[in-house]
Amino acid sequence: MSIVANRLKKIKPSPTLAVTDKARELREQGVDVIGLGAGEPDFDTPEHIREAGKRAIDEGKTRYTAVDGTVELKDAIIAKFQRNNRLTYERDQIMASTGGKQVLYNALMASVNPGDEVIIPAPYWVSYPDMTLLAEGTPVVVDCKESNGFKLQPADLEAAITPKTKWIIMNSPSNPTGAAYTHAEMKALTDVLMKHPHVWVLSDDIYEEIVYDGFKFVTAAQVEPGLYDRTLTMNGVSKGYAMTGWRIGYAGGPVDLIKAMKKIQGQSTSNPSSISQAAAVEALNGDQSFLEDWNNTFKTRRDLIMDFLNAAEGISCAKPEGAFYVYPSCAGVMGKETPDGKIINSDEDFVTYLLESEGVACVHGEAFGMSPYFRISYATSDENLKKAGKRIQKACAALKPRAAVA
Repeated sequence: MSIVANRLKKIKPSPTLAVTDKARELREQGVDVIGLGAGEPDFDTPEHIREAGKRAIDEGKTRYTAVDGTVELKDAIIAKFQRNNRLTYERDQIMASTGGKQVLYNALMASVNPGDEVIIPAPYWVSYPDMTLLAEGTPVVVDCKESNGFKLQPADLEAAITPKTKWIIMNSPSNPTGAAYTHAEMKALTDVLMKHPHVWVLSDDIYEEIVYDGFKFVTAAQVEPGLYDRTLTMNGVSKGYAMTGWRIGYAGGPVDLIKAMKKIQGQSTSNPSSISQAAAVEALNGDQSFLEDWNNTFKTRRDLIMDFLNAAEGISCAKPEGAFYVYPSCAGVMGKETPDGKIINSDEDFVTYLLESEGVACVHGEAFGMSPYFRISYATSDENLKKAGKRIQKACAALKPRAAVA
């Protein structure tokens, strides 16, 4: 009899982490691989934030803290929500966790009963459906077409809501598409949700700081204050502040939900790292001027890789409003034949071909719930993006129409 629990049969390993691990393994074998799979900035954590972490060590802040975060971090989070999102919370409405992923996991585990439905717009971050399944809920995936900017439409949201709906997960800007909702687009969705008071909103705002071309970020409870009492607004320092390894996520929401999430965390990891919490305080309270420079760099990289992709045979790439991903269509290469005689029948076939033939590692669209697409992270150097773009163009040019079967 297997030692592995039956619940694990419902879920799969993270495809994005798998691609990153595969690229690392190939590099260790001496293969020249350009990794475009990892969702993390290539910038160093800013110096003033690093120094705050060092001071925490030197000052002996190396012991357990409250399960849900220090008072200093909670106050910094409260100030951030008020300053950036016009959302007002008290300390008992705030918690910090070991990364944004733990916030999401805690929320679903603390609230979802067997059979509860969670609406997940697709393309989606790979972990949303699997977390829902672990919580014994039912993912309800709603396709968001490229023709609609990969954004959920009000009529589709309305059609997806049933008496069993517990949550909708909103992610703007999106991983994997970079799509972000304007105030008007968000208001159209919140108008639907106001008609269904049993539906809660889980707003994943982790890419809030990374937007382009004058885009103005908004979050659900900010746009519709009537949703405040049934919205969990999640964020973190990982993406905007280049602190992926520090592992600090946080959330603001109703007291009873935060209390339940704290109970889950108290019986799993307990508090996030005390040192990371001290650094996160500085991230939220300290100098923010570097964010504009970083966004300008990301925008340049976005435009660079898009130019290469849109010049590749069979590839087309829409322009994202935020985050650091593009989600190009590879529909134009489906059915084609590789130089060694393999047929490209899926986006997974295509990204495997890119990796094996040209050493470019990216993630297939099926992992995000919509095919035939693939995700590229442009959180890497201009040099790497130019090399990768040329390699993708070369790989696409080498494909040929499938030979006719006699």
